[in-house]
Amino acid sequence: MAWASGQRLQGGKYTIEQKLGEGGFCVTYRARDNNGRKVVIKTLNETVQSRPDFAKFQQDFLNEALRLAKCSHPHIVRVDEVIQEGQLWCIVMEYIDGEDLASRIENKGALQEVEALRYIQQMGEALTVVHNNGLLHRDVKPQNIMLRSGKSEAVLIDFGIAREFTPNLTQTHTQMLSDGFAPIEQYDKRAKRGAYTDVYALAATLYSLLTEEVPTLAPLRAISMSFLEPKEINPNISNRVNQAILKGMEIKPENRPQTMQEWMELLGMETVSITSAPSSTQTSSLKLISLLGVNYTKLRDFLAAENWIGANLETSNVLLSIACSRKGRWLDSESIARIPCEDLRIIDQLWVKYSNGHFGFSVQKRIWESVDGNVNKFGNDVGWRKNNSWIKYAQFTFSLNAPQGHLPEYLEVLGFVWKSGWFGAYWDGELSRIDSFVTKLEKCNIQ
Repeated sequence: MAWASGQRLQGGKYTIEQKLGEGGFCVTYRARDNNGRKVVIKTLNETVQSRPDFAKFQQDFLNEALRLAKCSHPHIVRVDEVIQEGQLWCIVMEYIDGEDLASRIENKGALQEVEALRYIQQMGEALTVVHNNGLLHRDVKPQNIMLRSGKSEAVLIDFGIAREFTPNLTQTHTQMLSDGFAPIEQYDKRAKRGAYTDVYALAATLYSLLTEEVPTLAPLRAISMSFLEPKEINPNISNRVNQAILKGMEIKPENRPQTMQEWMELLGMETVSITSAPSSTQTSSLKLISLLGVNYTKLRDFLAAENWIGANLETSNVLLSIACSRKGRWLDSESIARIPCEDLRIIDQLWVKYSNGHFGFSVQKRIWESVDGNVNKFGNDVGWRKNNSWIKYAQFTFSLNAPQGHLPEYLEVLGFVWKSGWFGAYWDGELSRIDSFVTKLEKCNIQ
């Protein structure tokens, strides 16, 4: 049974608009609810409905729908409800207005490393939640990662072949897979699966985002078929990211990182296990008072309210109070060295969390590394330079529409913060403070 445009479900609660797509097991439709809101409705397709073992597929679909509904995370497609229409179980999910990452790189070419890593970190956090709920996605690829229109937010979709897994248990699995992104064990119905299965796929996805190429199929690589390292295709890829991709794409499962967190650490990231938008109760797990006695509640509140101007000023004030022995002094190499790692880490975690990975020291540091220390290129990338000139404070963009890494910034706040810029004196050629701050971030392991 297929649904036609205009068909009404659940007594008129949902109206089918069009068929969006069909896979090996499922079919998806775009629909509207009785409030005019767009939704996606997924159910088993006609081929599966005609199978003699349809009842088993139906039960598996229902069980997995209920598990997926528990995977609540900003970067996982939201499940609104599970319904039964006639004899069919269906999942009603949010409709994401945007494009998938495969379309993005097809239309605009390979992503810059810092942008690709932003989406990969979001997916790593999402998959950590999936794995913690006893599920594997098993089909992570650029086509299954949607970008919300107008936002730098990625959302993991299409759990059509997601399956429950038990670590170290051999189970029979269907052989639905995506060549180039599927690891070797997915080609064997009886091979063990684990979080490392999705690690391979996410590493392969990062490979594709940075090179515009689909990696060589795992079975061909296993028989010594030529496989180009991503850096051989795109020399702008950093050594660290290149090595992390290769480790995540090891042919033998036991040679890969065994959890998503382990692989993310190779990229210099930490996954943040949050299940919904930040709230006061969730952020209570973040330390807000450092050993030095600095209280970051005010900064947290500014960021939670998306008051980026207030948050930027508070960050500047805090850094000055910690590092500078007398009022009216900017941060220099000497004062930078006095900032405790714990305080830098708290500030960074708050900025990263409330900007959804758009702002923060760690974001700026990754951009700095991606431009190999070219200070003008750094300024261009974070939006601190326009038309070959460093902009004034009044020209900064205090919103999420700003480039990644645009905030926090300290060019002219109060007239005495960091004489000429975040990393130091851009205009007089002094780069010692750039090195000082980068060195400090590295020493503190803020990635």
